[in-house]
Amino acid sequence: MWDLIANLGFGFSVALSPTNLALCFTGCLLGTLIGVLPGIGPIATIAILLPITFGLTPVSALIMLAGIYYGAQYGGSTASILLQIPGESSAVVTALDGHQMARQGRAGIALGIAALGSFFAGTVATVIIAALGAPLTALALVFGPAEYFSLMVMGLAFAVALARGSILKAITMVLVGILLSTIGPDIVTGQSRMTFGFDWLSDGLEVAILGMGLFGIAEVFRNLEHNEARRAAHGTIGRLLPGPDELRQSAKPILRGTAIGALLGILPGNGAVLGPYASYAMEKKLADDPGRFGRGAIEGVAGPESANNAGAQTSFIPLLTLGIPPNAVMALMVGAMTIHGIVPGPQVMTKVPDLFWGLIASMWIGNLMLLVINLPLVGLWVKLLNVPYRLLFVGIVIFCCIGVYSLNREPIDILILTFLAVVGYALSKFDFEPAPLTLGFVLGRMMEENLRQALIISRGNLLTFVERPISACLLAVGVALLVIAILPAIRRGREDAFSE
Repeated sequence: MWDLIANLGFGFSVALSPTNLALCFTGCLLGTLIGVLPGIGPIATIAILLPITFGLTPVSALIMLAGIYYGAQYGGSTASILLQIPGESSAVVTALDGHQMARQGRAGIALGIAALGSFFAGTVATVIIAALGAPLTALALVFGPAEYFSLMVMGLAFAVALARGSILKAITMVLVGILLSTIGPDIVTGQSRMTFGFDWLSDGLEVAILGMGLFGIAEVFRNLEHNEARRAAHGTIGRLLPGPDELRQSAKPILRGTAIGALLGILPGNGAVLGPYASYAMEKKLADDPGRFGRGAIEGVAGPESANNAGAQTSFIPLLTLGIPPNAVMALMVGAMTIHGIVPGPQVMTKVPDLFWGLIASMWIGNLMLLVINLPLVGLWVKLLNVPYRLLFVGIVIFCCIGVYSLNREPIDILILTFLAVVGYALSKFDFEPAPLTLGFVLGRMMEENLRQALIISRGNLLTFVERPISACLLAVGVALLVIAILPAIRRGREDAFSE
């Protein structure tokens, strides 16, 4: 207990430095902005800003990028409530009752309870990360190459099971991502492979270019298809602070949403996105009058928003302790850490404790900043919601191109970005989700490294993966998950859940 308090004190001393405070605020402000403006999203923004972090220390870079991620969860609720257009994918559920409250003249209360629920959930999630950090890191140190390989296989199995759409398409995307990760030098011999004689592929693909192409510019293409009018809910915002009755109605949903989101956020494969859906379904089942939901029930805002933010922050747990990114945003975080020469995993806590504890402390500071940013500045966000998308997409494309060029200062990277953007747009047309591809790409290199190390240690014996108990258990969970996901009854239920 005293060690935890001492470590958190050290973390706050790192996070409260003037530079890190300024970057935390910048990340939270940018996150809120891109959450408010539908059609951009944290994945594209983080990918665009990765090159900018080159001049920062690793701690400062991660603090800013993390602020963008959980800040987007806050901002996404504003667009959902006022426009019924979710600014971020995990804010879809908030639109159901939040917009109805806005139409009833209770927009301020909806925004207020969303912000308060998010702050509480974020604070609890930060404590959970701090508490679980040391035990999970100690567990991870027991892992060898075989266990790490099996853990990544299980993570990709979760990614497949929790991806939207067809299981087969999700598996295909994961395999394509792993295949793309093998481009470049062999990790043992250094010999170039899969470059087809092109010098510009000799170092492999950059995760930043992949993210900007598949998520940034491809998202621009998708949004330009829809010429939707953006009009905020009519009437005044009203009071922002909920009254005693509203707080009483929201207290239990906030607690339940925080627990659900925190648990699902730890799961690999984008479990954090499912948190708001699970919370909404639970609140509807527990309600005395389920018919209120969809008509302005405050519980339908409080629970999902709490789950949303709790999941966003606990998704850092597998990244910081095990080195496994549970979703596409965390995959880009792996890219950011790698750019700065840091290997994600259990060594982070011991080798760079300022990064580990400074990032955790900055999350609590960031949640406090977001509470201040979101409530008093609601009027500003309402005005920004009326900005036409045609004025935004030009800037997004320019920033993507500048960011890509700054990586290697090679014009060919712009052409690769363009090609990936077209591929990303085409994938969406055929209902292929790019997030599993990104996870496969980031984990592919790590999987190959651990696979080859395990085989070298075991003298080429493949049975080493099932002879080691932890490795065998992890593989069994992954296989069982895939088998369950393809069962007809489960598959239909899964498709119905995502459709709903």
